[in-house]
Amino acid sequence: MSYEQATHLAQTWGLGLLFMVFAGAVIYALWPGNREEFTQAARTPLNDGDDNG
Repeated sequence: MSYEQATHLAQTWGLGLLFMVFAGAVIYALWPGNREEFTQAARTPLNDGDDNG
């Protein structure tokens, strides 16, 4: 296997892996069961609580 073939293979598999990780992150973020968790996290900066930790 030449250097050019090895780099082409690594770039192809790297792109595929990056796409799979991105798709997984999008699916996780849009999964209906996570809606309440993300809604609560979005409202956290607006809460009037006195907990500073």
